[in-house]
Amino acid sequence: MDPEDVREGWAERTGKYSPAYYAEIGPNEVSETLVQVLGHYATDDARILEVGCGSGRHLEHLRNHGFANLTGIDINDESFEVMAEQYPRLAETGTFLTGEMETLLPEFDDDSFDVVYTVEALQHVPPEDAWVFDEFERLTTDLLVTAENEGNSPDRGRGEEDVSMVNDDFPLFHRDWKAVFSERGFAQLLREPTSRDTIRVFRVV
Repeated sequence: MDPEDVREGWAERTGKYSPAYYAEIGPNEVSETLVQVLGHYATDDARILEVGCGSGRHLEHLRNHGFANLTGIDINDESFEVMAEQYPRLAETGTFLTGEMETLLPEFDDDSFDVVYTVEALQHVPPEDAWVFDEFERLTTDLLVTAENEGNSPDRGRGEEDVSMVNDDFPLFHRDWKAVFSERGFAQLLREPTSRDTIRVFRVV
């Protein structure tokens, strides 16, 4: 599948896996783990960026637990329309941008954030755009948290394959995330598999 077609599909996605779909589900196990991790390793005034934030369910959970300096980017501009309806206080107080991570991340200044995290966003980055992982080291002063599918769920990805398809609809690219970010100046602090994803917490060395 052509990477541009994949990006266009996510930018225009409706129904299952759309911003509205995840807003209806609301916070989940990953949301709670983010609160616990940031509560332990970060301060309430930490500058936090979610890459691929969708309609903001994880950011809203952080806001409800005292984190106030929140930024999100997402490829689907419907994300922020849904956010305004479902999480109006978040929409009013946070900073949000629509676009591809490959375009938006290079526009931020060095060390713009104390915490950067992603939830099922990096797994969609094709090999030719892997350079974008360098941006995480440039932008983050302290923590990087990833929650990506690593074959945890039997119907969502196979860890032994480089790439798999979900419902013949979109590709998941499988990587050794510890290796990816260790090569970029991060040390892994913890790894926590869930029923769906594997959460990894990294710190800038």
